[in-house]
Amino acid sequence: MLRLSEGMKLAKYALVGGLNTGVDFAVFCALVYGAGLGSLWAQSISYLAGVINSYLLNRYWTFKVKKKQSVGEVVRFILINIVSFSAATLALLGLEHWGTESALAKIVSVVCSLAVNYIGYRLWVFRDVELQGDRAN
Repeated sequence: MLRLSEGMKLAKYALVGGLNTGVDFAVFCALVYGAGLGSLWAQSISYLAGVINSYLLNRYWTFKVKKKQSVGEVVRFILINIVSFSAATLALLGLEHWGTESALAKIVSVVCSLAVNYIGYRLWVFRDVELQGDRAN
């Protein structure tokens, strides 16, 4: 059974994920439908906005990292997000190529991104932080 602290961490992670998705989706739609930007550029900008939001909220709120940022942590975070961005963009552009509406294709791409990010953050990026927290309890 999940300890209360783990359940709270999971709930915060889910909330941050929802906020990141909202930021990403809103910026994407504003750029595609409002500014007339192409999907690839809109995807790049909207994904970056979500990534910045994700890092700050997950580091300082979800995982409550108190230590100074390490280069390794930032590099791992960036690498996971490059993989995630690639998977999401391939899904988005592939679905659009097959005739799927941009907004629907974006939703599917977000699901791909969330899966890659969750696995990467949990197993690699914030793993040391969680292990240190477990030792302290």
